[in-house]
Amino acid sequence: MTRSDDSAVPEYSQFLRLDDRGFVVVGAGMGMGRQSAHALAQLGARVVCVDIEQDRAEEVAAEVKGVPMVADVRREDAVAGVVAAARQELGSLDGIVDVVGMARWAPVTDMPTEDWDWSFDMCLRHAFNLCKHGGRALAESGGGSMVFVASVDGWLSAPFHAAYGAAKAGLMSLVRTAAVELRSSEVRVNAVAPGGTATPRILGDRDLEEVASGSLLTMGRTSDIASAVLFLSSDLSHHVSGVVLAVDGGDAALPTYRHDAPPVPPGQGIGQDVGQAGPAGPAGQAS
Repeated sequence: MTRSDDSAVPEYSQFLRLDDRGFVVVGAGMGMGRQSAHALAQLGARVVCVDIEQDRAEEVAAEVKGVPMVADVRREDAVAGVVAAARQELGSLDGIVDVVGMARWAPVTDMPTEDWDWSFDMCLRHAFNLCKHGGRALAESGGGSMVFVASVDGWLSAPFHAAYGAAKAGLMSLVRTAAVELRSSEVRVNAVAPGGTATPRILGDRDLEEVASGSLLTMGRTSDIASAVLFLSSDLSHHVSGVVLAVDGGDAALPTYRHDAPPVPPGQGIGQDVGQAGPAGPAGQAS
């Protein structure tokens, strides 16, 4: 009998390897960012760990044998500096991961304009800065990957989520547009959209197993998000671009979306970021 398929079978496990590739993780200090830095480093990547807090950047960089950098990535000049320094430090830039984000909950009719502007700074401006300067650098390096952390809130509606959801929806649109524009330069641009995730800020003093047991019926873990980041950063996804991948245990597929976020008074923050919640709260911290 004649075989119908004689095509070569690749060594799929090698597609996951990132040996000697240079990555920048923005918001590497803890949570999703720290886990992402570890995931990339375990597969062989050299990692620049960016955080607004020097101690956190240095701690995670020491854990993954990477390079610490401190920056407020809402500032375009800071992002341009990080990209230039990373290229010099790594020799080449092959990938960028951006997990920065934070939310303020408030009814849309009572939301201070200041909170609306703050939300777009914390969830979208840094991504634009990285697309602009990081995308250019990756194109000049011959290609690479960019992975952003969005949220299922960018697709779905929930009380008090007007600013956060709108900013994350904007991030998703930015990802798709950047993917189209950078495609000819072999730069892939994707995003992960977490559902409820047990970040350090969400956990507080509670035990991880209490909040996120690993079941699809409980909150996700930061390692779940990092696993998706790793997939989108590796050659396993080399033909994937312009995609927003939900990592939510299937919540978004339910007839009625389950949302556990409590109402929080205006001016108080909660979410991916673990920084200050004030109007000038920092960006560049970990998720």
